[in-house]
Amino acid sequence: MSTQNNYWHRGVISIAMIATGIFFLISPHMRGNSDFVALGAELNHLQATQNPQQSDGMPTFENAKVETRALSGVLSEEISRWSKAAGQPQWLGYSVPAVNGERVICCGGNGDWNWNKGCGTCLLEDHRHGNNFTSSSSNKTQLESTRNVVVLYRANAGALEKIRVVSDVCIIDAGGLRVTWLTGVNPAQSVEYLSGLVRGQDVHEGRWEKLPQGALTAIAMHADSSADKAMNSFVESSQPESLRKQTVFWLGEARGASGFQTLKKLAKTETSTEVRSQITFALSLNHEPGSLDEMIRMAREDESTHVRGQALFWLAQKAGQKAASTITGAIENDPDTEVKKKAVFALSQMPHEEGVPKLIQVAQSNKNPEVRKQAMFWLGQTNDPRALEFFEKILSK
Repeated sequence: MSTQNNYWHRGVISIAMIATGIFFLISPHMRGNSDFVALGAELNHLQATQNPQQSDGMPTFENAKVETRALSGVLSEEISRWSKAAGQPQWLGYSVPAVNGERVICCGGNGDWNWNKGCGTCLLEDHRHGNNFTSSSSNKTQLESTRNVVVLYRANAGALEKIRVVSDVCIIDAGGLRVTWLTGVNPAQSVEYLSGLVRGQDVHEGRWEKLPQGALTAIAMHADSSADKAMNSFVESSQPESLRKQTVFWLGEARGASGFQTLKKLAKTETSTEVRSQITFALSLNHEPGSLDEMIRMAREDESTHVRGQALFWLAQKAGQKAASTITGAIENDPDTEVKKKAVFALSQMPHEEGVPKLIQVAQSNKNPEVRKQAMFWLGQTNDPRALEFFEKILSK
């Protein structure tokens, strides 16, 4: 036999021995179809348990006993059954497409819900705070990835207690409680159920996770067109004033073009001074092109001195030449001295490059002594060198 053939036979034998060793190594796991397969399945199950947030917009839960199930009936009936059966504190949640816009509802770095920018871990069982709502481009990647809003319900002792809303990019700490996660929730059904918790309710400022407040916030964040219809129903004259005020805020902040059209109509038809005052703020939050024009109209034409003053204040926050001319016009032409004084204050809120020269002009030449006095007071608060120079000229005369 040639040397080449010897090498070939030795190679075959070596391969056979290696294959035999591998076989005996894994054979204990191959009995009966498979403890080995079962081991792989168990590992897969463990991975799925550790990372349950893999379907239907579920956020990342920590410190939670998560159970996922598909909604098989009507959402309102499902939530009713779940809450009545809740003998101990627990949560139920689902996600729906979020309204467009650069916003994220999340928590600050210390885990509170206190309007801090950025996202930390949200503590569901932290009783100190409500929702943190941030409109910011400080974390562009995170905001661009926000596509769903998560609605979370807390029940205890057979009753629904509170609602919280959070973006699906946030981490949620459930405080060791059970969380039932529903898949396949229809957004319109969600809006319908939440609307029943809002309509007719007295919604005062306070903890946002209370049922009416939390439900209103959740509706405002739904992308579905049914949310616009629901929001419009909350500002009807038959609804409580407090509810109309809170709804107006969300119309400006979250509902875009549809919200602007409703606000524009309400600005002319709403009878409550308090609600119209809130409309001026809501318009300042809205990014539709016509919002500034409507604020200007309210600053000039609203019958209430309070509303005109508020419109001037929020115009000052928007700044710009168009807003500045309306503010100075109010100082010159508004018949009410209090509105003139509020307009002077509005000038002080503008960027100093625009506001300080106009304040100096008012302090120098306005015919109303109360208005001149107000202008000098706010000039003194600016710490601007031009204001100091103006005062030196006056005192040196």
